[in-house]
Amino acid sequence: MRIIPAIDIIEGKCVRLSKGNFNTQKIYNENPIEVAKAYQDHGIKFLLLVDLDGAKSQHIVNHNVLELISNQTNLKIDFGGGIKTDEDVRIAFESGAEQIIGGSIAVKNPKRFCKWLETYGADKIILGADVNGEFIATDGWLETSDQSLFDFLDIYQTKGVKYVICTDINKDGMLLGPSFNLYEQIINKTEIKLIASGGVSQFDELTLLSKMGCEGVIIGKAIYEKHISLKQLEQFILLNN
Repeated sequence: MRIIPAIDIIEGKCVRLSKGNFNTQKIYNENPIEVAKAYQDHGIKFLLLVDLDGAKSQHIVNHNVLELISNQTNLKIDFGGGIKTDEDVRIAFESGAEQIIGGSIAVKNPKRFCKWLETYGADKIILGADVNGEFIATDGWLETSDQSLFDFLDIYQTKGVKYVICTDINKDGMLLGPSFNLYEQIINKTEIKLIASGGVSQFDELTLLSKMGCEGVIIGKAIYEKHISLKQLEQFILLNN
């Protein structure tokens, strides 16, 4: 299972929100490159970089942060937030993204999302399935669609999607534990590679998610708030590789 720390960016700074609410913004570090290098120094190989400015403004904004981290580390970066156009995708990959995440676009413009799958391949495109209750949320979680999670996953599995990041918005940033039941249903009902996101609060949860069959896990606030140490993540990676 991939360990994927998250760096969420607003105005070039590392922040975290609670349940995606921009009014709950808390700045943890003004230097995302420093944070990324600390992850790399502890054996971490992957990173999720979320452009929250981009998510809110409907186009990629913080590609310069992506480029700096890509140039100054060896981390493989999943990048999401505000990717809406072919130009946004081009900028993200040229700035160093290993994979890009499409969530809102997959709801609102499935034709374009499927074109990206066809152009770049399913190993490069992650489907973002951010769920509010039973329904997919869009636009930086500011809107909730009428598309149910499992219908959404079924549709895109037939289109060739391999990777899905599923975030339970009501868990995100709350440090109350992941949505184990939801993830178990996804793993049992689909063939996708599931990246669990939202609510990770303690180290033992990583073992449970790994045993369930998650391909990766996103960890955000639990690292910043020192519920999980980088040393623990380093040991987990050593033991599981």
